[in-house]
Amino acid sequence: MDLPVMPPVKPMLAKSVAAIPPGMQYEAKWDGFRAIVFRDGDEVELGSRTGKPLTRYFPELVEALRERVPTRCVLDGEIVIARDGRLDFDALTERIHPAASRVRTLAERTPASFVAFDLLALTDASLLDVPLTDRRELLTRALAGVTAPVHLAPATTDVEVARQWFEEYEGAGLDGVIAKPLTLRYLQDERAMFKVKHERTADVVVAGYRFHKSGPVVGSLLLGLYDDRGVLQHVGVSAAFTMKRRAELVEELEPLRLADAAEHPWAAWSEEAAHETARLPGAPSRWSGKKDLSWVPLRPDRVAEVAYDHMENGARFRHTARFRRWRPDRTPLSCTYEQLEEPVRYDLAEILGGPAAG
Repeated sequence: MDLPVMPPVKPMLAKSVAAIPPGMQYEAKWDGFRAIVFRDGDEVELGSRTGKPLTRYFPELVEALRERVPTRCVLDGEIVIARDGRLDFDALTERIHPAASRVRTLAERTPASFVAFDLLALTDASLLDVPLTDRRELLTRALAGVTAPVHLAPATTDVEVARQWFEEYEGAGLDGVIAKPLTLRYLQDERAMFKVKHERTADVVVAGYRFHKSGPVVGSLLLGLYDDRGVLQHVGVSAAFTMKRRAELVEELEPLRLADAAEHPWAAWSEEAAHETARLPGAPSRWSGKKDLSWVPLRPDRVAEVAYDHMENGARFRHTARFRRWRPDRTPLSCTYEQLEEPVRYDLAEILGGPAAG
């Protein structure tokens, strides 16, 4: 491979802002794996955000890109999988599997799509120092008439359209809007763009915690919600605390600490079979490797209010929830899934202008 921009490339990033800024180019914020596509003739490589290749995990995409994108180019975009007209991040994570046979099976069962939103190189020219508006025009031309599973991400400079996307696209599994300055050069690994994400709050049961990697202070709180059967399901964690606060939390939660985990609703967390019928902390995962997943069980008596952006398949927080405050006025059993807001469904095909990806 001999391209004007060579792997690895660290993607340009975005910083969070509270509102959609005016006077920019706007795109949907896709919920998938960020990927840089390098194509030089028959050679195609998919680079991840960390620089490690994703190529072996998405053989169907490699073939599709070889057939649909310019012979020599470098594209920035997102690998996504959709089911029933909306993005499915859980299905995407399943694709990262060490067994080649499993990868081939999943490529047929849950095929991925690539949504391109930037162009870093074309033929023999690097576009890293070219303004965004010019890169976008070149990208639009390069992918004119492209067909699924490769897509050109919709973009607009109309802030009102961006606000409409922010409200509507969540129903298709997207989680906000990205705003890009019109003259922006491609700045690797810099937070030069802006992202506006949905934020809601929920009252959750604090049912345990993990220690911080630095020592015997709280690393993350384990959060739960009761389902319609009255079973406490693990829905995510809250982890952003100062070191001082982490130490305080250990003392604050000590009266709730259980000496015997057998008394806890998640007592079976270490049994792999138990994860098939309930959401428990410490689920076996290819991502966790040899990471210590042990945790301190707490009597599920305390309620906290947390902020979150959206739920994954209606079952868990997609990202780490942000602790807001304790809620002594709420009872744990009142912390149910029913309190969560559900966005109005929106068909992904309406966004990509064709059959829903995947």
